[in-house]
Amino acid sequence: MTSNEHVDDRAPQAVETLEEIAQRVLWLSTSMIHHANRIRPNPSGLKVGGHQASCASMVSIMTSLWFEQLQPGDRVSVKPHASPVLHAINYLLGELDEKYLATLRSYGGLQSYPSRAKDPDTVDYSTGSVGIGATAPIWGAMSRRYVDAAFGGVDGDAQTATGFRGRQYSLVGDAELDEGAVWEAVIDPGIADLGEIVWIVDLNRQSLDRVVPNFAARRLEKMFDAAGWQVVTVSFGTLLDALFARPGGEALRERIVDMPNPEYQRLLRCTADELRTRLPGDGPGAERIRVLVADLDDAALTEAVRNLGGHDLAALRAAFARIDDTRPTVIIAYTVKGFGLPTQGHPQNHSSLLTVEEYAELADTLGTDPDAPWARFSDDSPAGRVCADTADRLRREPIHTVEPPVVPTDIGRTPKGTATTQAALGRVLLDLTRQAPDAARRVVTVSPDVSSTTNLGGWVNKVGVWSSSERHDWFGDDAETIMHWRESPTGQHMELGIAETNLVGLMGELGATWSRWGEPLFPIGVMYDPFVERALEPWSYGIYAGGQSILVGTPSGVTLAAEGGAHQSIKTPSIGLEQPGCVSWEPAFAIDVEWTLLAAIGRLGRPGGTSAYLRLSTRPVDQSSANVPADPAARERRRRQVVAGGYPLVRRDGAVVTIAAMGAMVTEALAAAERLEQIGLAADVLCVTSPGELYRALQARQGHLEAESWILDHLLPAERATPMVTVLDGHPHTLAFLATVNRVPSTSLGVSEFGQVGSLDEVYRHHHIDTDSIVRAALDVTGH
Repeated sequence: MTSNEHVDDRAPQAVETLEEIAQRVLWLSTSMIHHANRIRPNPSGLKVGGHQASCASMVSIMTSLWFEQLQPGDRVSVKPHASPVLHAINYLLGELDEKYLATLRSYGGLQSYPSRAKDPDTVDYSTGSVGIGATAPIWGAMSRRYVDAAFGGVDGDAQTATGFRGRQYSLVGDAELDEGAVWEAVIDPGIADLGEIVWIVDLNRQSLDRVVPNFAARRLEKMFDAAGWQVVTVSFGTLLDALFARPGGEALRERIVDMPNPEYQRLLRCTADELRTRLPGDGPGAERIRVLVADLDDAALTEAVRNLGGHDLAALRAAFARIDDTRPTVIIAYTVKGFGLPTQGHPQNHSSLLTVEEYAELADTLGTDPDAPWARFSDDSPAGRVCADTADRLRREPIHTVEPPVVPTDIGRTPKGTATTQAALGRVLLDLTRQAPDAARRVVTVSPDVSSTTNLGGWVNKVGVWSSSERHDWFGDDAETIMHWRESPTGQHMELGIAETNLVGLMGELGATWSRWGEPLFPIGVMYDPFVERALEPWSYGIYAGGQSILVGTPSGVTLAAEGGAHQSIKTPSIGLEQPGCVSWEPAFAIDVEWTLLAAIGRLGRPGGTSAYLRLSTRPVDQSSANVPADPAARERRRRQVVAGGYPLVRRDGAVVTIAAMGAMVTEALAAAERLEQIGLAADVLCVTSPGELYRALQARQGHLEAESWILDHLLPAERATPMVTVLDGHPHTLAFLATVNRVPSTSLGVSEFGQVGSLDEVYRHHHIDTDSIVRAALDVTGH
């Protein structure tokens, strides 16, 4: 069975029933916002807000989708401003208690925008940041296919003849198509075969403040078509189509199609008499249009002008029936913003609220009671029966969640010689395939065309590249080809081209499979650290939505000296410290990479799990400087300290200064300590691996949150408190708080301006993070 065989060619009576349901959805969604702003007490006087017009624009589309089209295996991403429509539908289906309808945008109530984590009813995708929710179902489709291929599919969801389980719908506002990240996703060649993807564009031609004057729908159609998508346009409803078939109808059609968007919008605000004057225009077909509309009564004329396809249930049903499921589909549905409301079509209706009088007028029009706004349909009414049947049809079986496999905490290797933390990443992943194959099987790596330059080549050769279908490796027999690109549905590496936003969007969905379909994955995304900021918002939103993943930024900092200032990250260490739902680490040695990466993997794919960010470097470091203990108990103690945020690297009797260094700067810190020792000043050296974890420990000690604080006693015991110098290849404020643990004088060194190209010594000296600068800072802070 293909996924569109369930579409029933409903009789006209069914359409009338659906129209009744649509009107109730309009009323409920409007009433939620009205109650939040006009009825609920608001002692602060601050705006509550809501988007009644944006909701009204989507009511017909969502009614058609939920009450006729959706199947249990389908998932839907709802545009942010239409969240009350989603809650209204869930309420009619019995999935939401009435008490929540009066809680929109209140503490503990319905969220401003759909939220998987915070809303009490079914929400498939968290949305709210424009563009991110639109593309999420693309990555959801890829993640689901990955799970199907790797672990045998999802329980309870029937597979279609085209090979996928359930459609992935995006309900997209036309303004969202201004986001460049949307088009990065649309044109990605990896999604061309994903026929389960269906976008429905709410084409109301309005932005926040105005009617968009040159919104070119035909251009949109061509752009999607050029990307290989099926394009279905729903321009007009049955009333207008009937008029177009009458004498003079073709002239009317040309007139409406050709008129500027603002002119059409103005017609929506006109009386019937005004329409008879304005609608014909002054073109060659004006007289034929004038004759045509003269035969229409006032109600028929005003209704016909706003009879666009996105509000016509029969037209929408026909559009859904055209989906062929062999490639992504976009349905472009013409709509009127605010359809059915007194504010419909007004250029400033985006955030406007109905007045008390307008709300009463709407109640009168829809036959509802403003004093009892939350009425459902009676069980024995046609609409009530459709709601009950729909609820039964969409009922999902409980997800059986697989327990994530045990991840080892220590491979047991002690790196020797000289190595980089970046190179250690690939080695740990390969070691994991041998040490813990069950855990390694759930690792999926993602990168934006930097697999080889970030040392993932060996891993990619080992596990292969994921593709929705098997592809021939034409260089498989080339002896000079070191990195092999074997593509198949069983591969464990995904590459999306140079598009960091897409990468983290996919990471978020891969990291949510444990909660969506019961199969945990361990997604690890690798990108150049300077581009973490480009990807930060969608990654952060993915964490908010429940996606657990590991982001690896490498190479990093001004240590990437030869790349110049444009490719030298400065703010990323503090980003890792500040990102909610995430633990950040910046290892100094290869063994630290192993321990922190394994710890990060062990926190994925489970309730209460967390994401992680690792900042790695291409700087070769002498691994003997790590002084890894040989005794098993002491080694385990060191490992726990590394994961918890830091460890003492050098302890000297009579130390008068403490140097706390992170990542690539440990080499300079150790050299500075040796120099200070030569002039009679003993210095302790601390290796900080996670400023975020140390700050959490400090907050816990101060009683601000529930967390362990033992690491502070090991790393910064009060009896060894001395003046402090902190140094890192990043903004100095990241470690500045360490001095507050024991309230000691301090100097914080780091990078606070754009970098320079040059040798490592030159660049470090320029930013005052070289050995000489650390020594001078230690002398200054100790008064020597």
